[in-house]
Amino acid sequence: MSPLQKYFPVLAIVGSIVAYLWPQWLAEQKHWIVYLLGAVMFCMGASLTLHDFKRALSDYWVLLLGVSLQFLLMPLIAWQLSTVAGIGITLTTGMLLVGSVPGGTASNVICYLSKGDVALSITLTAISTCLAIVATPLLVYLYLHKTIEIPVQKMMVSIFYIVLLPVGIGVMLNRYIPILIKPVQAFGADISIVVICFIIAIIVALNRESLAIVSPILLLLVLAHNVLGLIAGYLATLLLTRDQRISKTIAIEVGMQNSGLAVALAVKFFSPMAALPGALFSILHNVTGSLLASYWAKTSTKK
Repeated sequence: MSPLQKYFPVLAIVGSIVAYLWPQWLAEQKHWIVYLLGAVMFCMGASLTLHDFKRALSDYWVLLLGVSLQFLLMPLIAWQLSTVAGIGITLTTGMLLVGSVPGGTASNVICYLSKGDVALSITLTAISTCLAIVATPLLVYLYLHKTIEIPVQKMMVSIFYIVLLPVGIGVMLNRYIPILIKPVQAFGADISIVVICFIIAIIVALNRESLAIVSPILLLLVLAHNVLGLIAGYLATLLLTRDQRISKTIAIEVGMQNSGLAVALAVKFFSPMAALPGALFSILHNVTGSLLASYWAKTSTKK
């Protein structure tokens, strides 16, 4: 585990503080968010093989459970929290985006540190990422179409270019020209961490004034969204499988979202303020994930 991976939450917090104090230059880099996220997705694809996808066929029940919890629990929790708190349509949209995106790449690292099933974690991330091209826009539409216009088709196209295409290119290069992307495989996780921290800093800079007003309530809501996702994912899986290792893995996949994608979609289709929940989630889920990994790593794995 590299120093960057070990201190990911610290780097994200430091970057956010720097962006808050000196926002001018970072705010001007808004147009890079989509491309930066595509780079992270490419790094993830470069770490996968076609075998990772074939593995899904041999353990379809567990994968179906993980994907179902991912796309059912998180949007529902986001909607309920936003409705109860009455945070307004813009921030509710941001919360729904966070709840409707697939699992994040950071979940694979946290799963490894937690002594979970890393192969299952990678497969779940890959499958939910592919499904997101349809699932994410439709889920946001389902919850919000009566309130605001949701550009479903445009979101699908964007998710294809931001997520599916770079992941697919990474997988194909790994399959046919592996020597070309060995440096990416070696440093992909570190590159992703630096890029994600930069994205978070841009969002903080864009929302400097708004953060001073809404951050206390929003901070609690985003933290609750993350923690409830982890707890619900763990308990639901443990109830159905009685397998602690699988339960840890799916809990991490459900509770740790691809918040970078939520940020990119919010900025592109809604507003910078709608990206706030995603930016906060990026920081918080790595903090809670790191703490949870530290605890689980110390406990014995039992079925």
